[in-house]
Amino acid sequence: MAIHKITATYLCPGDRNPQKGQVLILDEAGKILAIEPLSNHDPASVMHREGLLTPGFINAHCHLELSHLKDRVPTGTGLLPFLKGVVSLREVEPEVIQEAIAREDRAMYVAGIQAVGDICNTADTVAVKSNSPIDYYSFVELFDFMQDHQALATYERSKQVLTDQRSTRHAVSAVPHAPYTVSDKLYGYIHQENDKNSTISLHNQETPHEDALFQDGSGGFPSFFREFGIDFKFDAPGTSSLDYARKRLHPDQPILLVHNTMSTLEDIREAMEWNPSTFWVTCPNANLYIENRMPDYRKFQEAGAIVAIGTDSLTSNWQLSIFEEIKTILRYQSYLPFDEVLRWATYHGALALQMEEQLGSFGVGKKPGVLWINTHASQPFDIRDAQVHRLF
Repeated sequence: MAIHKITATYLCPGDRNPQKGQVLILDEAGKILAIEPLSNHDPASVMHREGLLTPGFINAHCHLELSHLKDRVPTGTGLLPFLKGVVSLREVEPEVIQEAIAREDRAMYVAGIQAVGDICNTADTVAVKSNSPIDYYSFVELFDFMQDHQALATYERSKQVLTDQRSTRHAVSAVPHAPYTVSDKLYGYIHQENDKNSTISLHNQETPHEDALFQDGSGGFPSFFREFGIDFKFDAPGTSSLDYARKRLHPDQPILLVHNTMSTLEDIREAMEWNPSTFWVTCPNANLYIENRMPDYRKFQEAGAIVAIGTDSLTSNWQLSIFEEIKTILRYQSYLPFDEVLRWATYHGALALQMEEQLGSFGVGKKPGVLWINTHASQPFDIRDAQVHRLF
């Protein structure tokens, strides 16, 4: 059996602080056999790299099926005009969709992504996922625009997508789209479809219009729905959108809250008290693409929140790269240390997708992927001009 020994300026395990003078020992398949001091080994037997070794990245939120829509919607419009733009796009030939999905699945793997939490409204990604080296958690997304009378038909339409996605080797859950698009009746069907271990994903507090709708019925959502012929009638509960959603979700299921651009410290603390397995997924490049804003991560630090990172879709991003998301976070909120953001991108993402036993950190017996970030030894954590390379 071939054995590979690799070291770098720093070993960044993902779940603990970076370490110097350590060697990763792996088999041919990338399984970690040991992590040992470099001093125990003949230097000639070890592959040396200047920079950082990290586990493979976890993309906790993506819409792979929208990969054919790159550059089709303008940047900086705000969420509601963005959604209008997406809805107005013409349909594309199935071959074009499949080519884009296959291309971006491969591009994510080359860019160091080991696992993906993928939102699915169709079964378009099934063929690619069935043969991908990436581990997926497929979230089949349901929405009925809060129209109770549409809930059953919506659920029935989702059943074939759920069946098709479950034909792959990957985990699958039925999930609500967002607080403002799911009726109480549809929440019931979603719960009926899942078991107690199912992970839930929910788009959360991405725009000021969202909380405005739930606090007093104001904001742009009522007119947005009416423009599309939806008879939107809603009695605002006088709470945040997240508080409204929490009352309709199970506190014993892991939940990924995605975007959280407008979440307050109180929102974060209350959600974590309600469900300790709440994961806060940030998609910084998508937030900049759509709303020209990012979350204030100090709130999440203060609350002790578990933050993970996603790319969102190519409808709202320039690439599907967690490494570029890390760079964006550190560029705009440079008070954050590199090793903390790396933890978001690796170990926290694996926790969020319930994949931490194999992915997200360096540990004996795991196959988390091994990435090399080619920083300079004099400034090993300055990744501004660095590139990521997959070793395993």
